[in-house]
Amino acid sequence: MGKGFFNVPIAYNEPVKKYAPGSPERDEVLKAYKNMFNSKIDVPLYINGKHVSTGNTKTMSPPHDHKHIVGTYHLAEKSHVETAISTALEARKTWSQMPWEQRAAIFLKAAELVAGPYRAKINAATMIAQSKNIHQAEIDAACELVDFLRYNVQYMTDIYTEQPESTSDTWNRLEYRPLEGFTYAVTPFNFTAIAGNLPSCMALMGNVVVWKPSDSQIYSAKVIMDVFEEAGVPPGVINVVFGDPVMITNTVLSSPDFSGLHFTGSTFIFKELWKQIGNNIHNYKTYPRIVGETGGKDFIIAHKSANVKQVTTAIVRGAFEFQGQKCSAASRAYIPKSLWPDVKKQLIKDVKSFKMGSPEDMGNFITAVIHEGSFDKLAKYIYQAKEDADAEIIIGGNYDKSKGYFIEPTVIVTTNPKYETMCTELFGPVITIYIYEDDAFSDTLKLVDETSEYALTGAVLATDRYAITEATTALQNSAGNFYINDKPTGAVVGQQPFGGARASGTNDKAGSAQNLLRWVSPRLIKETFVTPTDYRYPFLGE
Repeated sequence: MGKGFFNVPIAYNEPVKKYAPGSPERDEVLKAYKNMFNSKIDVPLYINGKHVSTGNTKTMSPPHDHKHIVGTYHLAEKSHVETAISTALEARKTWSQMPWEQRAAIFLKAAELVAGPYRAKINAATMIAQSKNIHQAEIDAACELVDFLRYNVQYMTDIYTEQPESTSDTWNRLEYRPLEGFTYAVTPFNFTAIAGNLPSCMALMGNVVVWKPSDSQIYSAKVIMDVFEEAGVPPGVINVVFGDPVMITNTVLSSPDFSGLHFTGSTFIFKELWKQIGNNIHNYKTYPRIVGETGGKDFIIAHKSANVKQVTTAIVRGAFEFQGQKCSAASRAYIPKSLWPDVKKQLIKDVKSFKMGSPEDMGNFITAVIHEGSFDKLAKYIYQAKEDADAEIIIGGNYDKSKGYFIEPTVIVTTNPKYETMCTELFGPVITIYIYEDDAFSDTLKLVDETSEYALTGAVLATDRYAITEATTALQNSAGNFYINDKPTGAVVGQQPFGGARASGTNDKAGSAQNLLRWVSPRLIKETFVTPTDYRYPFLGE
């Protein structure tokens, strides 16, 4: 048992490397990319510290070269999930009692492994399996994951420091216990950092985890588990299963020891999981914690006072970085009529300058969308926009899946503010723009607020401070992360805690202490030094 009040290393944001031509980091990641792309890996389940091969496998291919196979992964049967649960519960007996500084040391070591010896590998894995260009891979798989690991340790110690008042004869202490039972992490394809954070932040707080990554992110998930294993996460603390999501989830949620869900993914699936947990509520030993970050139909609204190049840059970066496959990506924009001619001209110029192809070619700003299902959905909406009288494609609109799932960055202009692509989450490189009359700014703010069921991110661009104030007030419930004179993407751990409300999730703010508080169950201990020996209070006196 440790003796002392320990100060953890001060958290800081991992600097983003530039990957300029001729730089050592560029050479290193390209070498890792080539080696990994031209090799084949086998990814087993990871249960109780053991690599479990089932023999029932699926292949993994890069979205930008879908006929090329980079490896296989093994599918779990129900018995494997049950074993993951039972071994997690067994591991909890010792993990939950481990001194906090020992848990902290493990994840601080993981952060330094990602920042150092694993950096090129985890970036290359994200480039290959998720088709991120090197900049998007760097800010996600390396920097944001490192930031989560460092800052979560700092937030944990901040939480533990929060203690109730005591008096001279009574000492009040608050223990931040892990949840009783085990937790379930369900992670998405689009951010390697989210995939690493959801299970690890719960484990940091003393919980044990069954983790199901997205089938489209298993390649980089394997690197995350390699890091956790080398960092010293004990067997059984984080168990990883792949396969049929319905079977895995049904097995997890049917256990009476299930105590929490940490989810990032679609709104529909999250609601279904919430309903399933509710239907099972009488079976559980405790009320499960439910934390989710789900969809978005994120907006940009420009005021007539806005700077044209700032508006177009916010649209281009916000809508098209990582092919628009961010929960926070801008997918609808509202531009005043007076600015539109110049915005349109600059927007077309910028989009025409994009290069598209494999992330191995670092001149490519755009790569492929994640899989054929996404490609087909996006192609359907683009095709429909070409047919509809109230929509016009001003740039892009082409698509090709012969080699990779490539969708051209596409800008749709509509005369109908409730046009389908203004309301529906597409999760791809498509943005729809509505042009409003300059004097209708206030009415357009109401339109922004009422158009979508989501409330994840949004941005206002203006130089008029009254307009900024009005937008900030009118859109207070429209976005959990609201940006003034910037794109609505790119939240940084420790600076912009991330999450939204309405159909966008529970707004528990990943990258903050608020999220970690969901994974503890406080116990108040009151110790009285001089214990009363007579039941009578003074008011009972003669």
